[in-house]
Amino acid sequence: MPSLEIYDMERDARTYDGPWPVVAHPPCRAWGRLRAFAEPRADERNLARLAVALVREFGGVLEHPAGSTLWPSQLLPEPGCRDAFGGWTLAAPQKWWGHKAEKSTWFYVVGCEPSNIPPLPYVMGEAAYVVQSRKRHDFRPHISKAEREHTPPALAAWLVELARLCAKPGRSASH
Repeated sequence: MPSLEIYDMERDARTYDGPWPVVAHPPCRAWGRLRAFAEPRADERNLARLAVALVREFGGVLEHPAGSTLWPSQLLPEPGCRDAFGGWTLAAPQKWWGHKAEKSTWFYVVGCEPSNIPPLPYVMGEAAYVVQSRKRHDFRPHISKAEREHTPPALAAWLVELARLCAKPGRSASH
C-alpha cells in the first residue's frame, strides 16, 4: 500500500518510535485457541505486548483473533467496554471485508471514537467456508492455513483508514 511505513519481520517493528498511529497485527499463534499446538518464535509473545504498547502510545488499531488471550494478559477491554487508555474493542468477522470464512476478529482501537470509525461493510448470511468447524453438521469446506493467515485487501485498507483517524489526546490525527 503506497504512502505507508511498513514494519515487517525484515524492518523489525521493535524499532518503531512513532509518531504516527499504527496498524498492528502481531503474530497470534502464541495467543490463539490453538496455542497449545503452536511453535512460536521465542520473541512472538513480546511482539504482541509491544503492539499493545504502541497502539496505546501513538493511537491506532490492533487486530487479533476473537478471544485471543492477549486481551486478558494485557488488560484490553472486552468488546463494548473501554480501558484506562481510552481504548475500546470492536468485534467483527473478516467476512465483511471479503474473507472466505467468518474469521471472527477483535480490533483494539485507541484514539478514535466508535462513532467516528470508517463505515463497516456489514454482510449478512453465512460464509462459504469455515476456519475450523466444531459442528458435526457443518459440512462447509475448511480454509487452508495460508487462507487463515491472509488479510483481505479491503480489510487492510479499512484498518489504514481507521488508523489515520486515530490520534492520542493532544495530537492531531492528520499526517
